[in-house]
Amino acid sequence: MSCSKRVLDQKDKTMGFFNFFSKEKKETLDKGLSKTKESVFSKLTRVIAGKSKVDDDTLDELEEVLITSDVGVETTLRIIKRVEKRVAAEKYVNTDELKKLLREEIAALLTENGSDNETEFAVPEDKRPYVIMVVGVNGVGKTTTIGKLAYQFKKSGYNVYLGAADTFRAAAVEQLLIWGERVGVPVIHQKMGSDPASVAFDTLSSAKANNADVVIIDTAGRLHNKINLMNELSKIKKVMDKVVPGAPHEVLLVLDGSTGQNAFEQAKQFTAATEVNALAITKLDGTAKGGVVIGISDQFKMPVKYIGLGEGMEDLQLFRKAEFVDSLFGE
Repeated sequence: MSCSKRVLDQKDKTMGFFNFFSKEKKETLDKGLSKTKESVFSKLTRVIAGKSKVDDDTLDELEEVLITSDVGVETTLRIIKRVEKRVAAEKYVNTDELKKLLREEIAALLTENGSDNETEFAVPEDKRPYVIMVVGVNGVGKTTTIGKLAYQFKKSGYNVYLGAADTFRAAAVEQLLIWGERVGVPVIHQKMGSDPASVAFDTLSSAKANNADVVIIDTAGRLHNKINLMNELSKIKKVMDKVVPGAPHEVLLVLDGSTGQNAFEQAKQFTAATEVNALAITKLDGTAKGGVVIGISDQFKMPVKYIGLGEGMEDLQLFRKAEFVDSLFGE
């Protein structure tokens, strides 16, 4: 059966439950962002309390709320400027309307930065196998994110292969093998200390031979030497391109949302080392630092594609900007 037929069959089977699953995912998102929402709203309430209009003092206090919510200084200033412009254009905005206005401007900012509003895990028909190279420092949930991605793609009807190219940590290979067994997808690996590019070559070769639809390659998460990291990732990419022209199609940077401003620094390091074109932000369920999603998307001008909201395989979600903002600012 062709992949497109498998995907269509899968859609037909799940269409009747679409609304249920959408509601379930929204509830997971609301729960995952609850700590950030509580933190932002407690601060926002203090700003609004006892005031009848949005003035300069209110905007200054709003700026402080956003910065202390890990939105980041540059993005905060951009948001404040947009809010200030709206207040001036609309002549009078009372503080009760401030939340609505802030919500609209953040949603607009995310839209401008290309954050997608997809409804399912899917890959382009004209890129098979679709190759994703995953990068990020150790401890951010990189391997777990790969396992959850494999689960979601397989659930969508795709034939998935994993490559354990983080050959410097035995735990990384073992963890990926466990995920492969758990999800039911093959994991290509070699002995510890092997050339990561060689693992990538073997993975893509095997994937092509077996008509895989999606290939996800894990890489080492070392940042002690940016030049070495850059050279290693470049070598892996060149080898991939020889086996599957144009690969990797996606370079996914995984960041730990609970680290707040440290995630910004990691993003700077990895975007300097390789051509990252998508982001996954994990561990948002255990932190009040969810504002980092807004700041990183804005500062690095690339889409946040996935967000991690828990330990379960279903808890990796596609990032939907409208639902994210609704969960963050909804009643």
